[in-house]
Amino acid sequence: MLSDYAPLAIYAVIVLAVVGLMLTLSFVLAPVKRYRSKLLPYESGIVPTDPARKRMSVRFYLTAMLFIIFDVEAVFFYPWAVILHQLRWYGVIEMFVFMLILLVALAHIWRKGGLEWE
Repeated sequence: MLSDYAPLAIYAVIVLAVVGLMLTLSFVLAPVKRYRSKLLPYESGIVPTDPARKRMSVRFYLTAMLFIIFDVEAVFFYPWAVILHQLRWYGVIEMFVFMLILLVALAHIWRKGGLEWE
């Protein structure tokens, strides 16, 4: 039974060895030339006025997550449209339930002010 997993174990060992070898070689063979212009924050040489790690608004992340969620859910419409004739009325009703859930979620987010930029 364990012999069935032997090729997988050998493959995992080879992959880990190759990754380790590449990381080691990149540190050993990479040229380390530190000079002033390379350590500047921008290639143009402009000295930044704000810190590079400034805090972002939570609204930005919320909008990004909402976009991803609704975009992924919209992907479900394509396979549904392809097999709509096979699903008949059951598929149509199920898709309307799915769209109703999306609409309720969107209305809730809109009511809570998740789509407003202030």
